[in-house]
Amino acid sequence: MQGSANLNIMMKAARKAGRSLSKDFREVENLQVSMKGAGDFVSKADLAAEEILREELRTARPTYGWCAEESDAEDGEDPTRRWIVDPLDGTTNFLHGLPHWAVSIALEHKGQIVAGVIYDPTKDEMFFAEKGGGAWLNDSRMRVSGRTRMIEAVFATGLPFGGRADLPETLQELARVLPACAGVRRFGAAALDLAYVAAGRYDGFWERRLNAWDIAAGLLIVREAGGLVEPITDGAHPLEDGELICANDPLFAPLAKAVRG
Repeated sequence: MQGSANLNIMMKAARKAGRSLSKDFREVENLQVSMKGAGDFVSKADLAAEEILREELRTARPTYGWCAEESDAEDGEDPTRRWIVDPLDGTTNFLHGLPHWAVSIALEHKGQIVAGVIYDPTKDEMFFAEKGGGAWLNDSRMRVSGRTRMIEAVFATGLPFGGRADLPETLQELARVLPACAGVRRFGAAALDLAYVAAGRYDGFWERRLNAWDIAAGLLIVREAGGLVEPITDGAHPLEDGELICANDPLFAPLAKAVRG
């Protein structure tokens, strides 16, 4: 698939950051895993990857704005375009030596995501889409799954950790979803959860309390793969409010009903 100049810039940047992270990932197992030591290490890996992305993307498109996890947002000379970047989605997995994490890059134009890239370096899987151009995994076109029955479907979500206040709400959602489906997974990287819905590996995904950089690229990739995306709460906006539910067409309504209660 021949992408636009912007998409090619994004993919090149994701691969370069991915190489840096992969090198650091090989060192994770050598760490003495104290919270401070390990946490410091991961933040260094994260910051190094973000610096690579900033250099690649802003050198190529110096007028675009910038929104990323590890640095302050910046307005560009072109107020209509900005990069939305997560240099390392799945930090806890990375820290524990679990090979499930990704680089996520989205391009926003006039409030709409127009291009998205999610790159998983450990599996060399590049998920990408441009508005109106379909969704792709490496050289293959992606479509959401064709499953139509909840009892055959596998869904993904996130689970609250570290004393977050939304545990009771999440447990209620799981109590409604789990009996109706073939399983729920919690793999710990929202960008890859969305990429996997687009690839038909998961049949749907829902989560709250996400950041724009976790989901910006994935939202477009799911939609371009034929998936439906809505906020969980009426009147909310996925990117601004950090909550969403997505699935293929036949499963969207039953999943949404179970999640929303």
